[in-house]
Amino acid sequence: MAELTSLRAAVESLVRDGDSVAMEGFTHLIPFAAGHEVIRQRRKNLVLVRMTPDLIYDQMIGAGCARKLIFSWGGNPGVGSLHRLRDAVEHGWPHPLELEEHGHGDLSNAYVAGASNLPFAVSRDYAGSDLPHHSDAIRFIECPFTGERLAAVPSVRPDVAVIHAQKADRKGNVLLWGILGVQKEAVLAARRAIVTVEEIVDELEAWPNACILPHWIVSAVCRVPGGAHPSYAHGYYERDNLFYQAWDAISRDRESFLAWVKRHILETDGFEEFKRVLQEGVAKEVR
Repeated sequence: MAELTSLRAAVESLVRDGDSVAMEGFTHLIPFAAGHEVIRQRRKNLVLVRMTPDLIYDQMIGAGCARKLIFSWGGNPGVGSLHRLRDAVEHGWPHPLELEEHGHGDLSNAYVAGASNLPFAVSRDYAGSDLPHHSDAIRFIECPFTGERLAAVPSVRPDVAVIHAQKADRKGNVLLWGILGVQKEAVLAARRAIVTVEEIVDELEAWPNACILPHWIVSAVCRVPGGAHPSYAHGYYERDNLFYQAWDAISRDRESFLAWVKRHILETDGFEEFKRVLQEGVAKEVR
């Protein structure tokens, strides 16, 4: 049953050192505020799972939270590389990072298998691909009905799933809309789930079949307006393209990255203060 609580309390009670953590959201509704709180609480040795790790995982990896990344694509969308991810893989800074790479269809199927309480997922992926030669997580089986050779991967069953959504009601039923990724599957597959939302309302006013995340599968719901910034929340605010561009320079150098994390995350009390500090920095640049 969902508990309405603060993000600080939710991360403190539900995210533990060594956990596997899936933070999902595709293009928009990326749970940046939750990722910052994990950094702020200095969680470590996490196995991070995300189909498209972008800035939030770059920040968490650079802050020393992760020991492994399970993913199917990684980059700063529209800009270039994730420099903190590359530094961890290429130079072991701040810690060596183990990689487990998949294709999009493969990893999304692995989430579905986890949500279905199955041990593995099956697909027709990887015909002609070299990726299976570089991953123990991709194996092949023979269909018992047709004899077809199929790819199999372990299901994704995170200790904690974290997503951002537009709104929830006071029981903890969650409503999200717009472009969706595997948020539903990630929550259903996880042992515990944190959902940050733009607002908590008395009535969702949801159209039939729209509430795909009922309160009984969510552990905690946290009101965090703007919690997907710099990504966007459909119907609430737009993507901050300038931040994505600025991140390339901030993250390229270890010292500039550490200074940014210290000022914007470690020395702030929460996401509201983060946004204020970030805006103050933008105002100084304009002046």
